[in-house]
Amino acid sequence: MGSIYLIRHGQASFGADDYDVLSPIGVEQAQVLGRHLADMGLVFDRCIAGDLRRQQHTATAAFDQYRTLGLPVPALETDSAFNEFDADAIIRALLPDLLSSEPDALDILRNAAQNRSEFQRIFALIIERWLAGTYDPPGLESWLGFVERVQGGLQRILELADNTQKIAVFTSGGTITALLHLITRMPAAQAFELNWQIVNTSLNQLKFRGREVALASFNSHTHLQLLKAPQLITFR
Repeated sequence: MGSIYLIRHGQASFGADDYDVLSPIGVEQAQVLGRHLADMGLVFDRCIAGDLRRQQHTATAAFDQYRTLGLPVPALETDSAFNEFDADAIIRALLPDLLSSEPDALDILRNAAQNRSEFQRIFALIIERWLAGTYDPPGLESWLGFVERVQGGLQRILELADNTQKIAVFTSGGTITALLHLITRMPAAQAFELNWQIVNTSLNQLKFRGREVALASFNSHTHLQLLKAPQLITFR
């Protein structure tokens, strides 16, 4: 059977003006991942990333470790189907209707880095409304539209793959969640409960034969745990 390794990007710059940049910890996580994959003897036939900078940078930082060791590295392909959902757009669209029951939500979101637990609570409420689909204004990518986009990316991979290939996909937590929902048929709300647990640079392995796909492992971050450095285990 073939394997697709879904890899979440390294830690981004949460609370900064531009989230879509790896933090110094995020770069280190990607480098540790690359060395771990090389130590495992994994040689990839294809490498794909969304077009977000944090996804692309995670891929290049990881595979720079392969190049240092003289190991083969496939060309990095880009498919925007594996981009994360637009959290900022969802918040802007769905926050106004939430303010009547959560009057402090706007202040919490504006100061997210100083209110991480409250930010997570408010963000989870907004995502719950997004999943329901009853609050979406015109022009916002719906949950169902997001799932359809991600499914298209997976189908394109399978159309070109044979059953012996190992394929790396550098993506984001929401994208991995959508794929879990598609492959395991778990309800969206349940899938998002797992989303909050996905560690930066974790490995999620899919096995495939033809168009049949199964989940083989979820959220493996042994490469970080072995270092016994808790600061490297992050969730944003």
